[in-house]
Amino acid sequence: MPDVMTSHAKIFVSGHRGLVGSAVVRQLQRQGFTNVVTATRQELDLRDPQAVRQWFKDHRPEFVIHVAGKVGGINANATEPADFIYDNLMIHATVLRASYECDVRKLLYLGSSCIYPRDCPQPIKEEYLLTGPLEATNRAYAVAKIAGLVSCEAYRTQFGCRFISAMPTNLYGPHDNFDLVSSHVLPALIRKFDDARRAQQSTVTVWGTGQPRREFLFVDDLAEACLFLMQNYEGPDTINVGTGEDVMIAELADTVRQIVYPGSEIRYDRTKPDGTPRKLLDVSRLHKLGWAHRTPLMEGIRMTYQWFLEHASQHQRR
Repeated sequence: MPDVMTSHAKIFVSGHRGLVGSAVVRQLQRQGFTNVVTATRQELDLRDPQAVRQWFKDHRPEFVIHVAGKVGGINANATEPADFIYDNLMIHATVLRASYECDVRKLLYLGSSCIYPRDCPQPIKEEYLLTGPLEATNRAYAVAKIAGLVSCEAYRTQFGCRFISAMPTNLYGPHDNFDLVSSHVLPALIRKFDDARRAQQSTVTVWGTGQPRREFLFVDDLAEACLFLMQNYEGPDTINVGTGEDVMIAELADTVRQIVYPGSEIRYDRTKPDGTPRKLLDVSRLHKLGWAHRTPLMEGIRMTYQWFLEHASQHQRR
């Protein structure tokens, strides 16, 4: 494989304080990469084209793992669609343009499985993209992520850039967002059950019917996949990253209950939206390349909850 990352190559990880970015940085460090560069939001507003262009000129990263973005659960996507589409469109446009202008040797763009049509066949193959309507509750976010993916293809076509893309399934792990208003389903469940445990409340309310099915990937596994693709994949087609396994939300909630607060009872608020009925990725392309996930769901939830407890002061009043 041509031009792989060496241990001393300068690698920029965008969004390094978030769920995915922090995991990518951990994985780079584990694998012996010694020249990782990052920038906080205070140091660099990724929505600002001029600031991003200047930062790239000053730091000259050789490789970019672009995972930054504005993310949130159903409620956040439904109530802030303008912010979700603007922030994500700008973040991807500025980083890709600066990477091209500054001759970055290779870039990985990380999208989201919500880019796929709401009712497409399961499991979801990469070629199902743009074959049907999106899920209404996160359409603005999905459109922005699709634009980033298409932008990678455009830079490859017009300029020959080595820009690749990967589409991860639902993620969880250390440094997740556990805020009850803006978080995704798994961290929200962990937070809800822990709050109930602390307050000694006998019931925990879960949104929706519990019937939708979701796939969950431990974020450190995703980080490992990102590095694998940076070193082993050059193709123009996006690559799904997941486990190839899914569970009902009701099963997920019961697993979290067993780990966090076994004595509690689950109640479902059927007035709340379920979102997409099922979302399972076909990961056969990634498996053929030679990578598969390592962390079982229950083990990953246990590790995530342990991290949550160790950082409880950051979450309890949010």
